[in-house]
Amino acid sequence: MTASFVEEDADALTIGRRIRQLRTSRGMTLDALAAAVDRAPSQMSMIETGKREPKLTQLQAIARALGVSIDALLEGEPLDERSAIEIALERAMKGQTFQSLGIEPFRIAKSLPTDALKALLALHGEIDRLKDERAATPEEARRANVELRHLMRRQDNHFADLEAKASEILTAVGHSGGPLTQRAASEIAAYLGFTLHYAPDLPQTTRSVADLANGRLYLSSQVQAKGDARTSVLQALSSRMLGHSEPRSYAEFLRQRVETNYLTGALLIPEDHVVPMLKEAKSRRAISIEDLRDAYSVSYETAAHRFTNLATRHLDIPVHFLKVHESGTITKAYENDDVNFPTDRLGAIEGQMCCRRWTSRVVFDEDDRFNPYYQYTDTGNGTYWCTARVEASSEGLHSVSVGVRFDDTKWFVGRDTPHRGVSKHSVEVCCRRAPADLEERWRENSWPNVKTPRTLLATLPTGAFPGVDTTDVYEFLEAHAPV
Repeated sequence: MTASFVEEDADALTIGRRIRQLRTSRGMTLDALAAAVDRAPSQMSMIETGKREPKLTQLQAIARALGVSIDALLEGEPLDERSAIEIALERAMKGQTFQSLGIEPFRIAKSLPTDALKALLALHGEIDRLKDERAATPEEARRANVELRHLMRRQDNHFADLEAKASEILTAVGHSGGPLTQRAASEIAAYLGFTLHYAPDLPQTTRSVADLANGRLYLSSQVQAKGDARTSVLQALSSRMLGHSEPRSYAEFLRQRVETNYLTGALLIPEDHVVPMLKEAKSRRAISIEDLRDAYSVSYETAAHRFTNLATRHLDIPVHFLKVHESGTITKAYENDDVNFPTDRLGAIEGQMCCRRWTSRVVFDEDDRFNPYYQYTDTGNGTYWCTARVEASSEGLHSVSVGVRFDDTKWFVGRDTPHRGVSKHSVEVCCRRAPADLEERWRENSWPNVKTPRTLLATLPTGAFPGVDTTDVYEFLEAHAPV
């Protein structure tokens, strides 16, 4: 036994409370214990309250006086409830929350009721929770998003552990490849111990609700009428497959969302099955996101996402992906081909305005929504080729585009497009400022009434699952739980 062991494995508070617990259980007074170890009662009191850390020789003397081994003081039985609560409150009083509120640490008297100590600890926990919620500001979210995007770039947007999990699940339900059927999605739910239930009154802030106690997964009854029912089921189940717990930070919340979407895509388009198809298409110089979409009966966005997961790792093709709202705002982005996305001072891409000259914006002006749109764009970082489509969502129209460097265009269908664009947003104001003649004519003669997005003036939604009304969720589960 060494002094360093004492310092690392048992702090002074715990040792002191354990000494007091053993002393009182033996009916020994503080004065008697102090006399037995040849110390003043005041010194013994400071050891029991954790204000003084005893030396190893003192611990040995105290253990002999109490008739126990020194291990009993360091690694003994769990403390009683009162002692554990006192230690927790002592630690809280030394922390930042008490200090920031200007509350001086106080002596916890024996006469102070245990319920009062519990109330103080509960208040301390609630204050910390509220501080964490306030920390989920747009700036904090952008920082978390930037860190997550850097991780994805380092891994070429490929997560081997999630690919392995998807393969494990598909093997368990006997899916050998090709489009995943709704029946197969239901079999995955059954394999995980869930039955599917479609409800017309699903809480508005949720896409699905899992009743873990009764093994029931609730989805909106409108899913079957519009959208892909498989995707909704798989997204709802992915968190269970991955063992997600309640996120402790906004960064963890974002990471869980990325993992959920990734695993869903890997289940719909299995790596082992699709990679040979993509390699064969590359050999024919005929890679097409549309072909990938049609082969697996998924949305264009899912196919585009999945291509970015696999392109660099298996085809040696760096890529970029963009999802842009019809207002011009970038809502999703990924790149490992050095395309010069617009960023804010934190390096965040999401929320920035996409250049009007880029394929992702130009495609909105195309009347032909049946065929894909292709375009070469000269940028400050070289020439890029992109393929894009416009899709509808509950938030309006979005364009989804996948792009590559000029040298990699030779592998893709659409490389012979005549469409050309020039973007200088990285070095000049480019489209961020109106043409000089228009500005001169209208600057002093116009007054637009801005349509402010509701999210512009609000911080990020709070709570463990940002944006979810937990009261609605709990009331829904209570109403639908089996009797």
